[in-house]
Amino acid sequence: MPAAPAGPAARDLIRAEALRLGFDRVGFTEALLPAAVRARLDAFLAAGMQGGMGWLADRAAQRAQPRALWPEAVSVIALGMNYGPEEDPLAILARRDRGAVSVYAQGRDYHDVVKSRLKQLGRWMVQRFAGSALKVFVDTAPVAEKPLAQQAGLGWQGKHSNLVSRSHGSWLFLGEVYTTLALPPDAPERDHCGGCHRCLDICPTAAFPAPYRLDARRCISYLTIEHKGPIPEEFRAPMGNRIYGCDDCLAVCPWNKFARAHAEPGFAPRAALRAPRLAELAALDDAGFRALFSGSPVKRIGRDRFVRNVMIAIGNSGDPALREAAQARAEDADPVVAEAARWAAMRLEARA
Repeated sequence: MPAAPAGPAARDLIRAEALRLGFDRVGFTEALLPAAVRARLDAFLAAGMQGGMGWLADRAAQRAQPRALWPEAVSVIALGMNYGPEEDPLAILARRDRGAVSVYAQGRDYHDVVKSRLKQLGRWMVQRFAGSALKVFVDTAPVAEKPLAQQAGLGWQGKHSNLVSRSHGSWLFLGEVYTTLALPPDAPERDHCGGCHRCLDICPTAAFPAPYRLDARRCISYLTIEHKGPIPEEFRAPMGNRIYGCDDCLAVCPWNKFARAHAEPGFAPRAALRAPRLAELAALDDAGFRALFSGSPVKRIGRDRFVRNVMIAIGNSGDPALREAAQARAEDADPVVAEAARWAAMRLEARA
């Protein structure tokens, strides 16, 4: 399909509509990424730093180049939705009888919220620009979201490899519209990290072998969400009470001083997930887990993986009163949960 005619006026109309729909940042770029993006991905995969995330390698070519995913793409519209927290996300780490759930997972599943808005924008674009075609993506598709966002001027990939925005700090959900419209690109954002390395220094598991490089196998977000087996011993104590994800490297970024709390109702944290009691989470069966996390991104990891994480947090709590909750799972039907429960009970027995 040939590129549909467009120009600055079309770009301005699209930006205005996206902002009206609730997006906080909108940028435009050509549907073409430099070869360096594929080279970085290949180096990451060759080093095995993806861990068990085999899907990263399965569609590497499509991930590294928009037109490998959709040859008709001419332009990419990169969009960001602010999910900035109202409170310090690291304060919960001191409450060792409670579980720390990453900020992004405390409300509705962002995939649903962002994709719904992308579809609304897409329908408007198809009606407004006759003869054009488009596809919308959130992070479940093989899309190089952060390089595209940087190229479109939304922010830059910081030393922790996540996107940083001068206006929203660390707290942007990303989505993309691939379109056949030939839209004038925005200027890319340059790196503003300077000599700062707070995100690297705070990582509890030393998951950054170098600035701008993440070894997912050591990352608490990977370990609590993507990793399916037992948590390796060396990472258990550093996990603390983090039971789903980790916000440390995001939360310490100095650019967060310009961030503001989100205004999206769908991102409002559920009361049950702000500071959930570990003892109550430890007692969850499959039905209870599904009920508690209905509509939440937490639901996708399943009850067993989640309760495994809870057992590690109980073992790190230092609270002998939680030993009973661990012992109750020592013969769990899932062997990974049972092993983590026995580990936790032994840790707390030593504290008694």
